[in-house]
Amino acid sequence: MGAVTRLIRFLALPVLAGLLVGFGVLWWHQQGPGSTRGQGAPSPDSYASAVNQAAPAVVNIYTTQIVSTGAITQDPLFNRFMEQPRRERALASLGSGVIVADDGYILTSYHVIRDADEILVSLRDGRDAPARVVGTDPETDLALLQIALEDLPKIELNGPDQVTVGDVVLAIGNPLGVGQTVSMGIVSATGRSHLGIATFENFIQTDAAINRGNSGGALIDTRGHLIGINTAILSSTGGWQGIGFATPASIAREVMSDLIEHGRVIRGYLGVTVQDITPSLAETFDMDRVAGGVITQVVVDSPANQGGLQPGDVLIGIDGETMKDGYEAMNRIAGTAPDTKVTLNVIRNRTRMDVEVTIGTRPAAEG
Repeated sequence: MGAVTRLIRFLALPVLAGLLVGFGVLWWHQQGPGSTRGQGAPSPDSYASAVNQAAPAVVNIYTTQIVSTGAITQDPLFNRFMEQPRRERALASLGSGVIVADDGYILTSYHVIRDADEILVSLRDGRDAPARVVGTDPETDLALLQIALEDLPKIELNGPDQVTVGDVVLAIGNPLGVGQTVSMGIVSATGRSHLGIATFENFIQTDAAINRGNSGGALIDTRGHLIGINTAILSSTGGWQGIGFATPASIAREVMSDLIEHGRVIRGYLGVTVQDITPSLAETFDMDRVAGGVITQVVVDSPANQGGLQPGDVLIGIDGETMKDGYEAMNRIAGTAPDTKVTLNVIRNRTRMDVEVTIGTRPAAEG
């Protein structure tokens, strides 16, 4: 019995120490300084912390357009005798926006405030204020507003650099004017383009419900980071059908910076119209793969014209990197700083050649 007692005493201390360490680690991660509670990490059944972090910075945007109504007929003599007075009618529309800086900068969709004569921003805390337009970028369907209020909530434009298909996302806005609403879904696709929504498209696609009034609102991840500005839906009826699009936060950040600094977005310019290469066109040009775009028009005195590009040239690459289609090539040019020299890889008369051009500055888009 003495030997057994000594053995139990010998083993008891390590076992007790192990239990204490285990309980300590468990406390550290669940209740102590190492706990993820209250730090934006979602529990399996709730994203409340992410919403509480982001939702106060999502605003409602009300716009008013004054429409003058004049004569009731096309006959000026008849209108003169009828003395029909001119009337003005206020047309109101609704959208959403996201406060992204302490000094009142708000990102929204350009189509939300297009042609507006007055813009009113309403916060979740009950305050409202008129907004001024800092600048617009119709080519990405983004606009930057500013309001003069203090102690504003905000969402930093510093979300994750990479958004992955399958990530859970939350859309926050004011759909159909019912009030601030949160919907949940996943990232269905990234890099969506050729949709006809904007000139330059690189959308996040999501099945989180986005309806009329959500435009300009926030698309956030489960930690409350802003990953996109809700832009549009794809629908045959005008209602939500599980396909919505958001402009990535990285693009919104670049647009915002240019609008503040220059009043417009500065993009590279080549001065060509490009048609995507199809299998039949690839066969016509004796190409071994379907890639790039055929140049159908060259603007006079443009960088392309000065560099020697011609209609009928097939643009297959830039600086040795193959472009999958003409759309990608034009996006690459737009993202190149003006006055940068690039080498365009083209096919002319079925012969590969390189053309060196100096990128110009893209003219401002008309709103």
